[in-house]
Amino acid sequence: MSNLATIKKTSALLVLLALLSSVSGCSTWVSSSFKKPDVQLVDVELVHARLLEQQFILHFRVDNPNSQSLPMRGMNYRILLNNTPLASGSNSQWITVPANGHAYFKMPVHTNLWRHMKVVVRMLEKPDQPIHYALHADVKTGLLFSKKINILRHGDIIPGDYIRE
Repeated sequence: MSNLATIKKTSALLVLLALLSSVSGCSTWVSSSFKKPDVQLVDVELVHARLLEQQFILHFRVDNPNSQSLPMRGMNYRILLNNTPLASGSNSQWITVPANGHAYFKMPVHTNLWRHMKVVVRMLEKPDQPIHYALHADVKTGLLFSKKINILRHGDIIPGDYIRE
């Protein structure tokens, strides 16, 4: 075998070994030391509300407890009020949350409450009674090796706290 062939073979082997070591490094970071980020819905902004369509902007905060930055490549979500579907969709906005830091992002949401009007009106008839909400989300993270993080946030809101007299 010639020296040129040996050099090419050795170079290819070195490249392969480098790739394999980086793959194992990424998978180790993702699996063993990776801590799930905290995703919170911090504000809901009403853009416009019509009979057949409502448009909101959801404001999220992501806290990254990891010692490495966290690239986020989008999110699929569902929002429920008292187990009634309010909105669902996806967002492909890319953000990078700094290591041990946080970042904010906004997501436009379109809803049609018309089909749930009776249920929503019943919820609002007693503005001092809590309404249970739930946010189910799948956050896509990573660049080369993606990881899907499941988020479930739930709680109660009191409609009377948000209704202006």
